[in-house]
Amino acid sequence: MRCRFSNLQVHQVSRLGSRGRSRVVCGVTETEKEPENNNDDFSSIIDVAIIWMSHGEKAHEDGGMPPSADSTVQNDPQLDSQPLAVDKDKDQSVHNVMLNGDNMVNNDNQETEAQGDVQDSENFVVASGSPLPGPQVLDESVRIPKETIDILKDQVFGFDTFFVTNQEPYEGGVLFKGNLRGKAAKSYEKITKRMQDKFGDEYKLFLLINPEDDKPVAVVVPRNTLQPETTAVPEWFAAGAFGLVTVFTLLLRNVPELQSNLLSAFDNLILLKDGLPGALVTALVLGTHEIGHILVARSTGIKLGVPYFVPSWQIGSFGAITRILNIVPNREDLLKVAAAGPIAGFSLGLVLLLLGFLLPPSDGIGVIVDASVFHESLLAGGIAKLLLGDVLKEGAPISVNPLLLWAWAGLLINAINSIPAGEVDGGRISFAIWGRKASARLSAASIALLGISSLFNDVAFYWVVLIFFLQRGPIAPLSEEISDPDDKFVAIGVVVLLLGLLVCLPYPFPFTNDTVSF
Repeated sequence: MRCRFSNLQVHQVSRLGSRGRSRVVCGVTETEKEPENNNDDFSSIIDVAIIWMSHGEKAHEDGGMPPSADSTVQNDPQLDSQPLAVDKDKDQSVHNVMLNGDNMVNNDNQETEAQGDVQDSENFVVASGSPLPGPQVLDESVRIPKETIDILKDQVFGFDTFFVTNQEPYEGGVLFKGNLRGKAAKSYEKITKRMQDKFGDEYKLFLLINPEDDKPVAVVVPRNTLQPETTAVPEWFAAGAFGLVTVFTLLLRNVPELQSNLLSAFDNLILLKDGLPGALVTALVLGTHEIGHILVARSTGIKLGVPYFVPSWQIGSFGAITRILNIVPNREDLLKVAAAGPIAGFSLGLVLLLLGFLLPPSDGIGVIVDASVFHESLLAGGIAKLLLGDVLKEGAPISVNPLLLWAWAGLLINAINSIPAGEVDGGRISFAIWGRKASARLSAASIALLGISSLFNDVAFYWVVLIFFLQRGPIAPLSEEISDPDDKFVAIGVVVLLLGLLVCLPYPFPFTNDTVSF
């Protein structure tokens, strides 16, 4: 019999006493416990077990059969007072200890159980509550062999990084449960280096939080199961088609004469040129948003796909959907990339909005709007009240620079992408700041509120449909999800979420007590 000490757990050991029964039980289990200060006793027990097995094999060769595993009799009282010795006359001592005692194992049954254990380890099923979303059914050829799992447990993980106490199969990989030692980032680096020394780049490690008990788990999967999905239509072609439609809706949104009848736009394409200035300003805010993502992604080593600009005839565009192509290292890097776009877009949008309030219209007339329009945004309404003062009266028409409206549209597009839901920027920010479980709850609440808002606002209706069917997640697992981001990046993420709220929430206060009557 081959016995791996790292997989042995002593369930119960009764030392020889003055009276009573004596039982030695050695069970092979998948659960490990951290060693206690009983090394001498444990070594003696192992020595006795090995000598007994040798004795049993010798008896078997002589034609005798070892005792049945189910037999249980009382020890001889005279033997209870004798010390346990393994150095003097080992065969006789073992015979005395095991005489009239319990037999540990049956050779035939042990071989059958060992074969069953190997078969169970190879026939992996999806682990219940696994933090890895969206498992795929994998072929047998990509599953991790049992020998590799033993090396991972005994040589890759350790007391200084992650002490494994249990394991669960996860499709082609394995989910290890245990105790994380030290900081997660340092432990991840050590484990990854050891795994690369043993297996090269064959396997990928994830350090995650188990949603069942909020405790750290380690997941190891073959890298060939993490290949990105391919699409039938080239990504650049689909993104280009969406971009062309978005250009059309941006132009259409800035031509009021065509908004009442969308089909008439195809008969009056010449009028679309009137919407070019507004389309360019809004597109500038959108482009700045995407450039922010791209620049920070390059600095962190995150690969982004081609942005898909989503058209909207209400506000010109809903922004862009940008896929992350590789595995994000940690939550801080995800936070940097997710917040970079909205920060860049909000910064430019706010500057343009202030210029729209301060600069007079170039033609002296500008755009005539009702003062009540500023009640639609807490941010725009607050700035309008601050800068315009008593000029802003309930029910009074007011002339504004069209730049104000164009910049406001850009801010609104940034704001709806900052809603903490799904895989939009706000959803990624909330995930990076508070973790997977908290962000999932926040995402569900945001989608529910958007659903209620959609009963009164068509922009909210189309946006919640878009999130629910295309961007509701879950967010792909990061290499290491346990470490919290630095406080300064958390502050930036919170600012983005607050700016989104300020733009989307209505301004509830009256501008002035005086009303204009006609």
